[in-house]
Amino acid sequence: MGMVVRVGLIDVEQVEADSVDPRVLRTRRDVVDAATALFLAEGWTAVTHAEVARRAGYSKATVYAHWPTRLDLVRASVGQICGAAKHPQPTGDLRADLVRELVDFADDLSRGQLDRVLGGVLERAGTDPAVDELRKQLWEEGTRSMVAILRSHLPPDAVEPSLALLTGGVLVRVAFQARSATRAFIEDLVDRVLASSGHDDAP
Repeated sequence: MGMVVRVGLIDVEQVEADSVDPRVLRTRRDVVDAATALFLAEGWTAVTHAEVARRAGYSKATVYAHWPTRLDLVRASVGQICGAAKHPQPTGDLRADLVRELVDFADDLSRGQLDRVLGGVLERAGTDPAVDELRKQLWEEGTRSMVAILRSHLPPDAVEPSLALLTGGVLVRVAFQARSATRAFIEDLVDRVLASSGHDDAP
């Protein structure tokens, strides 16, 4: 699914860049970079104004002025994570494209960073509408490429079930069973899901 994050990138709309003091843009970039790195490395609870300020090299007052709550910092981090996500370019080969997406997803999970991001959001789901929006944002961005691949090959009513089986199979394997989602495992999973959907694209 390609949720690997490259810390250090933040998209700022050109209209904002033209109207905001460059020093403010630099502060925002530095703080969001620091918050994102902290979120990925240590999880939600580690993202505090004091620690983000220390890592970014600014005062707590400066951080509070732009991001009054911890949720504001986390929201900015999730925005950067989604903005930096990369997905393999589809080739038109359904099986190969799905395998490639899921290999990326498994790799992201095995690194531990994606576990921390998802875990922090899921743990707080239902506590605040803003958190639920973050969960939706992560899901939609993380599965966007795979949804497009499935929609181009499968009947509409087969897309959501197939997506759930594919992503769920890898998530359970890595995050719950603590086992490696090898390429052989992923290829077998893809073949089984495609066969169950009526689209047997196995070699």
